[in-house]
Amino acid sequence: MAVTGPNRKFFHESWYRIADERVALRASVRVRRQLFRGTRWYVLHEAFSDQFFRLKPPAYEFVSRLDADRSVDEVWRETIERDPDNAPGQEEVIQLLSQLYHANLLHYDLPADSEKLFDRYKERRQSVRRATMRSIMFFRIPLFDPNAMLKRLQPFIRLVISPFGALLWTAAIVGAIAVAVGHFPELRVQTEGILSLSNLPLLYLAFILIKAIHEFGHAVAVRRFGGSVHTMGIMFLIFNPLPYTDTTAAWSFRSKWQRALVGLAGMITELFVAALAVFVWAGTGAGTLHALAYNTMIVASISTIVFNINPLMRFDGYYILSDLLDIPNLHTRSSQHLRHLVERYAFGFKKSESPTRSLSEAGWLTVFGITSGLYRVIVFTTILLIIADRFLLLGIIMAAVCAVAWVLTPILRLVHYLATSPRLARVRFRSAIVCVAATGAIVSLLAVVPFPNGFKAPGVLQATQHQIVVNKVPGYVDEVLIKSETRVKRGDMLLRLVNRDLDYQLEGIEAHLRETKFLQTKALTGNPADLQAIESTIASVEQQIDRLRQQKSNLLVSAECDGIWVASNVKELKGRWIKRGTQVGQIIDDSSFYFASVISEQNVSAVFSDAIRGSDVRLADNPDRTMPVTDMTRIPLEQTRLPSAALGFQGGGSLATTVGNEDGLMASQPFYELRLMVAMNAGDPLYQGLSGVVRFQLESEPLLEQAYRKLRQLLQGRYQI
Repeated sequence: MAVTGPNRKFFHESWYRIADERVALRASVRVRRQLFRGTRWYVLHEAFSDQFFRLKPPAYEFVSRLDADRSVDEVWRETIERDPDNAPGQEEVIQLLSQLYHANLLHYDLPADSEKLFDRYKERRQSVRRATMRSIMFFRIPLFDPNAMLKRLQPFIRLVISPFGALLWTAAIVGAIAVAVGHFPELRVQTEGILSLSNLPLLYLAFILIKAIHEFGHAVAVRRFGGSVHTMGIMFLIFNPLPYTDTTAAWSFRSKWQRALVGLAGMITELFVAALAVFVWAGTGAGTLHALAYNTMIVASISTIVFNINPLMRFDGYYILSDLLDIPNLHTRSSQHLRHLVERYAFGFKKSESPTRSLSEAGWLTVFGITSGLYRVIVFTTILLIIADRFLLLGIIMAAVCAVAWVLTPILRLVHYLATSPRLARVRFRSAIVCVAATGAIVSLLAVVPFPNGFKAPGVLQATQHQIVVNKVPGYVDEVLIKSETRVKRGDMLLRLVNRDLDYQLEGIEAHLRETKFLQTKALTGNPADLQAIESTIASVEQQIDRLRQQKSNLLVSAECDGIWVASNVKELKGRWIKRGTQVGQIIDDSSFYFASVISEQNVSAVFSDAIRGSDVRLADNPDRTMPVTDMTRIPLEQTRLPSAALGFQGGGSLATTVGNEDGLMASQPFYELRLMVAMNAGDPLYQGLSGVVRFQLESEPLLEQAYRKLRQLLQGRYQI
C-alpha cells in the first residue's frame, strides 16, 4: 500500500466513484500483528487463495472499520476524526482498496459479487501465467497439495525440529567434516571428473534428489510453527526442472526467528543429507552408490553456498536477510531507493521520497541494490558459459535473450521514462542532460582512458642447482645426524640407517671366507690340483665381502655437494623401513633461484612479442612480499607436463590436470614455460618448491580494449569461434 506522509494527496477527483460503495474484508481473512524494525505491521491472510497482504497501522485502522452497513466515505471520515494526522488521504484509500480488490480480500454486498470474485480470481491466475511465460529463465508449475501429508507427519516433525534434532544434526556435520578432512586427497582427485560425460547423469540425479529434500525441509519447518503448505511443484530454472514449495504462510509468523528458520530449513536439511553422503562415500568402494554419494555431497555444498545461502539472489538467503533486517520486500525497495537517489540528487526532482525510514535502512538498501545486481550478472554469465560448453547453440540463444533483457530493454525503458514520466515534468531537460553526460563519461572511461594492463601466471620456485638425496641401500632410519635447513659440506653425514640383514650376510660370507682359506692351506700340503678352484672361490667371496662392506658404509647417507640440507619430513621416517632410492631430502644451492612459470596459450603472445613492461613474483607463504625478476628465459615449446605437482589440482594448485593422472603432473591444457631469475636477499628462508604467482605488467590500455581481447580469447579458446 502507499505509505502515508506529508506529500500525500488528501483529496482526489475520483473519490465519488467509491464513496458510496459498501465493502468489508472477507470473513475468511485472518489478521496477525508483526514488528519490523520496531514498527508495527498487520498481515492479512486469505486462506482460500493463500494470499498475504501487509498493512501499516493507519491503513489497518481504516480497513478494520470497513463494514457492509457503512459506506467507504463514512468509514474514511470516522478515521479522519479519530486520527487526523496519520489517517490515509483519499488517493491512498483508492490505491489501498484497489490492491485489496485485486488480491481478493474484499467482500461486496452485491448479487454479482461471487461472479466478480471468480472473474478476478481467473484474471489473477491468467496474469500469473502470462508473467510465467514471459520469464524464460524462471517459471513454476504447481503439482500437488502436501498439507494432508504434513499433518500425518506432525509427530515426526516435532521430533526433528527440537533440541534433540539439533544435537543429532550437529553430531552428523562434525563427523562428516572429520571424515572429509581425512579423505581430502581422494576428494580432490575425484573432483576432476565431476563434469565428465559419464558422471553427468549421476550429478543430475543427485541434484534433483537433494533439491526435493531441500524443499521438503522448508515445508516441514512451516508446518512445525503452525503454518500450512498447499503447493509443491516444479520450477524451471534455465530450462532445468527443479522442485519448489510455496512457503508464503511463513509471512504470517510473528517471530522473525521462526521465519528465518523456515528459510534455513532447506539448507539445514541439505547439509544433513550431505553429511550422510560423506559417510556412505567413505564406506563404499568404486561403484554407482559411491559415485552418487559423492555427487550428492558436492551438489549440496556448492548449491547452498552459491545460491541458497547467498542473500544477493532471491533464494533462501535473501528472505532470511530480509527477515533479520526487518526490511520487507528488500529487492523491490532497494530498486525504489536507488531510483529515488537518482531522481533527487541527479535529476533534481525534490519531491522524490525514499521508501526508507532510517539512515541505516537506506545504507542497507543502497549496498544490497548495487551488489545484488552485479552478482546476478556474474552468476548468470557463469551459467551461460557452462551451458555453452555443453550445448553451444542453446548458450548462444540464451546469451542473446540475456543481452536483450539486460541491455536493450533497460535502455528502452530509460528512454521511455525520460520522455513520458510525469515525475520528471519540470526536470526533464536536466534529466536528459545528466543521462547523456553520464553515458559519455562512462564511454570515455572505458574506451579512451588507459588503465593498467597485465596478467598473472602460476609457477613454482626452483633452485638453479640442487641435489636430490636418496639412500643407496634399504634400511631402517635410525638417527637424523643434521637438522633440516642446515648448511652442509660435501661428505657431511646426514642420517644413519640400520640393516641387520647386511650384518648377518657379512658374518656368513666372512665365515665362508675363513672356511675357504682353511681349504686353501690344506690343499697346499695335500692336493695342489685344487688350489686354482679354491683361489677363484676366495676371490669371489672377497668381492662379495667388499660389496657388503660398501653397502654397510652407505647406511650413512652423506652430502655429495655443498649447500643447505632440506629434509622437512625426515623425522617422520625415523624408525621406518625405506626402500633403496627413497628421496629423503635435498641439498640446495641457495645462491641462485628461478621461478618456473606456466603461461597459458591466451597470454603466450604477450610473452614472446616482448610486450612485457615489468614483472615480479609473489610466493604463497608471503603474498605481501615481492621478489624482483632479474632475467627471463623463454622456452618456445608447448608442454603438458607441469614443473611441479603443487601447480595442479591434486597438489592444491589452480591448474586442471587430466583425470587418472596419479602424479598430478599432466595438465589438461597445453602451456608454455617461462623461467624467471629472481633476486634473493641474504638470510632469506628457503623457498625451493614453493608455489606462487608472477605478475606481468603490459602497456596500459582502455578497459574496453582489454575486455574485448579477453572476450575474443575466451570464445576462441573455449568454442573456437
